Parts: sequence; structure tokens; C-alpha cells
Amino acid sequence: MNARSHAARDDNRIRLLGIVTIILGGMAIAAPLVAGVSIAVLVGLMVLVAGLARMMWAFQAGSLGRGVLFFAIGVLTLLCGFALVTDPLLASGFLTIIVTVYLLADGFAEIAAAFRIRPVSGWGWLLMGGILSVLLGLMIWQQYPLSGAWAIGVMLGIKLLFVGIIMVSVGRRKPAQ
Repeated sequence: MNARSHAARDDNRIRLLGIVTIILGGMAIAAPLVAGVSIAVLVGLMVLVAGLARMMWAFQAGSLGRGVLFFAIGVLTLLCGFALVTDPLLASGFLTIIVTVYLLADGFAEIAAAFRIRPVSGWGWLLMGGILSVLLGLMIWQQYPLSGAWAIGVMLGIKLLFVGIIMVSVGRRKPAQ
């Protein structure tokens, strides 16, 4: 297989993943509360599993003191996961802060990346996606705590939509001659 056909296959894969990402973004925008609460529950389940893993790890600690400490941290992690799963609206408040920080950091990173790849096709989409991320992060921060679970769903949906567009656009790039 030559380099061009390999690159074309990679570009097609990127475009396909971009289309899937656009669809997921549209679904999150259409049902923002469901998306926001689902994210909160999923994070809670992951924290529960992490708590169980830490508790099991405690038995490998090698000493009673370290084992008790690791087990206590595991129990605390498990309790946090349980709280996230049983009260996803409260969890979504915490996740709103995390999403806000993510959008701001990701937005600034995308803006910087857009200027680094500037001659490449799709750099404008990357720049616009970065600016949009920063604006969304600022909007959520201004509305907190009222922005809750629906904001997570809507903002994540918009972000996924733009990431999908970027992937489709970059996947269409022309190979360098």
C-alpha cells in the first residue's frame, strides 16, 4: 500500500468519526437535560469503580498502616461515587464547573493550534471552534449555578458538533505536494 492510499484511508476514517461526532452533538443538543444527567451518572459510576479498585489495592499495601490509609481513601472515593450516582443534579453542578474549565482550556489550545497549522485546510474551523469554546465557557461561568445539567448537555453538544465539523474539514485536506 502506498503512502497516498494510506493517507486517504486515514482521512476517510477521520471524516467518518467526525460525522459520528456531529450526530452525537445533535443528540446532546436535542435532549440537554438527559445528556447532562447521563454524564453526571456516568462520572459517578466511574468514581464508584475507582473507589472499589482503591479498596482492593489496600490489601496489596504491604503494611497495616498504609493498607488502612489506602482502604479509607477507597471508602471515601466510593462514597463520593455513590453521592454522584444518587444525586445527579448535585453532581451536575460540580461537573458544570469542570466543563467550564475544560471549555476555556480547550478553547485557548484550539486557538493556538489554529494559528500553528494556519495554511492547512480547516484551520479556520479550528479557530472558530476555539473561540466558541472560550465563549461557551464564559457564558456558563456567568450563569453558574443556574446553568446546571442542561448547560452540560447543550454545551457539550455544541462542542461535539464543532469538533465533528473540524474532523470532517481536516479530513478533506489536500496532501502536500
